[in-house]
Amino acid sequence: MTSTARRAQPGAQRRTTRRTRGPARRTRRRTAAARRLAREIPGTLAILPTPEDLAAMSRYRTFPFTGQDHLGYLRRLDGLLRTRAAQGRHTALTLFDPGEYATYCTDTGIDPDRPESRARYTTEVTTAGATVPYTGRRITDTLPVLLDEAVRQDTWDRASTLLSTAGRCPTCDGDTGHDAFEHASQAMLRLLGALGPGRHHVVCSVTASGDSPLLATMHATTYPDGRLHLAEAEALIFCTVLAAGFTLGGAGGVVSRTLDDQHGDEVRGWSLRGSWLTALTAAEVFSAYCTDARTGDPVSPEPGVDYLPGIALPAPDYPHEHCGGT
Repeated sequence: MTSTARRAQPGAQRRTTRRTRGPARRTRRRTAAARRLAREIPGTLAILPTPEDLAAMSRYRTFPFTGQDHLGYLRRLDGLLRTRAAQGRHTALTLFDPGEYATYCTDTGIDPDRPESRARYTTEVTTAGATVPYTGRRITDTLPVLLDEAVRQDTWDRASTLLSTAGRCPTCDGDTGHDAFEHASQAMLRLLGALGPGRHHVVCSVTASGDSPLLATMHATTYPDGRLHLAEAEALIFCTVLAAGFTLGGAGGVVSRTLDDQHGDEVRGWSLRGSWLTALTAAEVFSAYCTDARTGDPVSPEPGVDYLPGIALPAPDYPHEHCGGT
């Protein structure tokens, strides 16, 4: 090798090294950017809430949890969620219904025994169904919260459908559902005002023909100066269910429980009569509160609880006798 060739060799090596390092650096930069971007893309995990649901999905060949018991399945999901959280990824939790999934696949013409079909169904469930964010709690602790949210979502959907299909008022041609909701909002505020200062737990139950009852729960705190604190979402569902009861002609009732740690709780009740709330007597409140709603059997009264009559609530004036919800 000549001296000229020997002198040129190190430079050639350096140039070759630079050429090989350039693509590697770009690959590393792209990988890091992809990781950062992945943290900003939310994910969804659909949970099978019962052992029966897990067994129903295990019949699919591609289902990844076949052969596991339900607790083992939930533990594996816990591990997956912890891994995602450690990577800075946000995950929303929803419920997976195998029966609805099979119907969805039939209606859309897709193969239920494919991972992409399950992913597609999960995406569509998330847009319309109940979801809660993963906060690091175990799924066994989060699942009751998710199930409660699903019940609230179902209640909201059913009550809203009743209002939207209520039609027009035959007397004034007003929107019956809209008027009933306004009526229910006034009833809620007058009821809380009548209960006075304190922490109140209020339940509205409406009987829907041919279906399970609509049930809405609301927690409210009224301060001595008249200020009122309540959760907007709870109040919205409560008023929607109460309005649905008005459109159905008053099939249901409302029970309040005012919490008092020192002197004992007070329970009062009202029935839906027509398009307003009518106060129950103390005996009627006791009977309603101390009867099993499913079996009709008597239930022992709680110690330290006073069963009091409902408070009369003045009804608002309407231009026509039947306006305001019925």
